[in-house]
Amino acid sequence: MAEWKFVTPTVDEGFTGVQRLFEFYRLARGITIVMNPTTGQYEQVRYPLDEILPNYPQVYRGGYEYTVDDTTKAALIAGGVGVTEENFTAL
Repeated sequence: MAEWKFVTPTVDEGFTGVQRLFEFYRLARGITIVMNPTTGQYEQVRYPLDEILPNYPQVYRGGYEYTVDDTTKAALIAGGVGVTEENFTAL
């Protein structure tokens, strides 16, 4: 079974409510992927609280890299949470 480096999806966000110049500056923000404990489906969480993360059986915090196997890779891609082949690199 192969292992893969998984990098969570990102979204480009800029500053709002500041000077107009800041509207053109964007930062890549990682999106956290969690497995819902009741449905077993993956979900996106944009701003997770540290105290709720232990409630999820699987957590992939945005902006970090993880080592996953083929089964987890297939489940994340099929989960419909914005994960594609581009999020994985073979180890």
